[in-house]
Amino acid sequence: MTSSHNNLLQNFQEYLSVEKGLSDNSIYSYGYDLNKFKNFLEKEHIDFLKVQADDIMRFLNEEKDRKISSKTIAREVVAIRQFYKFLKDEKKLDTNPTEKIETPEVMRSIPDYLTQDEIEELFESIKEDNLYELRDKCIFELLYSSGLRISEACNLRLNDMDLEGMTLTVEGKGGRQRLVPFGEKSLDILNRYLKQSRPFILKSRNCEYLFVSKKGSYINRKSVWRLLNHYIKRTSILKKVTPHTLRHSFATHLLENHADLKSVQELLGHIDIATTQIYTHMANKTLREVHKKFHPRG
Repeated sequence: MTSSHNNLLQNFQEYLSVEKGLSDNSIYSYGYDLNKFKNFLEKEHIDFLKVQADDIMRFLNEEKDRKISSKTIAREVVAIRQFYKFLKDEKKLDTNPTEKIETPEVMRSIPDYLTQDEIEELFESIKEDNLYELRDKCIFELLYSSGLRISEACNLRLNDMDLEGMTLTVEGKGGRQRLVPFGEKSLDILNRYLKQSRPFILKSRNCEYLFVSKKGSYINRKSVWRLLNHYIKRTSILKKVTPHTLRHSFATHLLENHADLKSVQELLGHIDIATTQIYTHMANKTLREVHKKFHPRG
């Protein structure tokens, strides 16, 4: 059980780093709190994947009995809630056992985002005459211009693209699909990547994924994170930048240019709707118009 628990915690911490862009200190805090919860479960011979709300409440009550501060317990509830949300999104669980547990009021820090000038500086640091860098620039372009999660970009397949319609079919958290528009700049670099960079990297090998590695398979999240760090070092940007920073910049720049919040939520895939009910609040055409009107790369 211990090995299984450790693997789940490791996967969650990787998600916090690569997708959520949390600081090392925040990830350590999540890990510390969840390890306390893990030790409680192992003492009670309960598996992570079989936890019930009552089990969580017994853990929290034990913490209260040990005179743990209410602030610390509130932080533990947040860690456990986020962990089980992750497990449900990853299809490890059908239900989230924390759904009936009240979430304490906690202050959330606003993630860093890049200004439009910083975005341009980042893209200008990437040399398109190098075919590997052309691939990297294409990945970052979609993360920023379409607000993709890094996992969504890495999992894109060739048949997920509609170059004529300038849209991507993206599978987000929980297997939910959404249609994501992209602009002229994205179309231009996608075409050049597909014609020049991708064939060069694959060297006659076949791969169904859009973005490929030297090994001829899809490029993974850790690789994209490392590549982004590499290019950031070429710039004057001092912020901590992760793939999630580009997604957050996408949303921020839309809102700065007065896009309505509902449209941004739709574009980011934050609305929990079934695959067959994609965009029930807005037509695909309207979303495309919102993206084109308000996003710098629309």
